[in-house]
Amino acid sequence: MDFEFATAQRIIFGPGKLKELPKLTEGLGQRAALICGSSNSRVEPALKTLRECGANPSAFNIDSEPTTERIESMAKQAREQGCDFVVAFGGGSVIDAGKAIAALITNTRNLMDYLEVIGSGEPLTNEPAPCIAIPTTAGTGSEVTRNAVLLSKEHGVKVSMRHPKMLPTIAVVDPELTLSMPPEVTASTGLDAFIQLLEAFISKKANPLTDGICREGLTRVSRSLYKAYINGNDIDARTDMAFGSLCGGLALANAGLGVIHGFAGPIGGMFDAPHGMVCASLLHAAAEANHTAMLERDPDNPALAKLKEAAQIMLQNDNATIEQALDRLKGLAAQMFVPGLEEFGIIESDFPAIVEKAKNASSMKGNPIPLTDTELTIILEESFTPPVDGNSTLYI
Repeated sequence: MDFEFATAQRIIFGPGKLKELPKLTEGLGQRAALICGSSNSRVEPALKTLRECGANPSAFNIDSEPTTERIESMAKQAREQGCDFVVAFGGGSVIDAGKAIAALITNTRNLMDYLEVIGSGEPLTNEPAPCIAIPTTAGTGSEVTRNAVLLSKEHGVKVSMRHPKMLPTIAVVDPELTLSMPPEVTASTGLDAFIQLLEAFISKKANPLTDGICREGLTRVSRSLYKAYINGNDIDARTDMAFGSLCGGLALANAGLGVIHGFAGPIGGMFDAPHGMVCASLLHAAAEANHTAMLERDPDNPALAKLKEAAQIMLQNDNATIEQALDRLKGLAAQMFVPGLEEFGIIESDFPAIVEKAKNASSMKGNPIPLTDTELTIILEESFTPPVDGNSTLYI
């Protein structure tokens, strides 16, 4: 029962909450750095609102995964333009960029000093600039996490800049902002939300508070992911998914993740591969590997019982088995056209390098049981080709 829990100073949730942005910016600073994606039409309402409320925004675009070089350059520009707070409006990559830039506005040492794995991992010296995080997708939960995932092209890996002070000042989660997501983005982000909830639930760093959050998130995502996928205008399903994503962020920030995200960082750094779909490609094989490893080597592991509970939540059946849930996950992935790893340009000779990098990933530390090199390789092998749906009714 010894644990710590931290999150954003303030969370505002609900359809239409973006309209509160002018009030929320009061007292945060004189000039906003608006971090946004490449779609001008989507960000225009936020940009217009910030102009009208006197926030004098400078806009910075993130049109792909944030790289270490791009983040250092944007932070330098933000400082030079006098930006003293950040509004991050977009998907997970945009919000991660916003959190990193908020930290680097006030902490001006080399970015490498603050990065995990490839850098020194040193703590921030100064309080980051205030940051308002406004997600427009439902998947990463980045609006309530204490890290920013950045791509180092030089090292061929994604790593985190992490510190408790990097939690956003305010998280505004408005499900209406997710209505425009196309089905493929709904699938990749929604499956990522599900995976984050599952990995945090069975993590060896889980605690009673994160467990409760995961149970609620798994319930909502399980009942609404496919609904949102087939009907993007279903506001009830979108609200469930936005809340589930928020739960995933709250949980992973305090309980960690596992083998799927342990793989996702190296793969995303080595190949041009979207994070959500990488995770979705690995889901079935990784869950099965954890299940088998615990049965064989650690049958008293409490994560086994939690994995069964997750299956019951997912299938909305108190008698459901883990095997049934694994079959359902494979069917769901097939119906959402989740690719195999081969689609990202990965070949089998890449497996040893991926495994070696994954073993050093910070996310791997939360996996409920250590997996051998052989088990990790089998996960990659079984995720190499797209899943096959043997039953058209296999969806959440």
